[in-house]
Amino acid sequence: MARRCDVCGKGPQTGFNYTFLRSHWNPHTKRRWLPNLQPVKAKVGNSIRRMKVCTSCIKAGKVQKAV
Repeated sequence: MARRCDVCGKGPQTGFNYTFLRSHWNPHTKRRWLPNLQPVKAKVGNSIRRMKVCTSCIKAGKVQKAV
């Protein structure tokens, strides 16, 4: 399952687990930040499709929900 928004293409970002209480020489583990995707029935052209859309696209009105 691809974790990518069907509208804007936003996907997971990577980085490190790091707390400021540790020394700089300590190794830190990798982690992922996943986008907040919601399944939505959206109107695309004349048809209705199920899409995975991030909440920022839903709030911005980039997706027209089907009733």
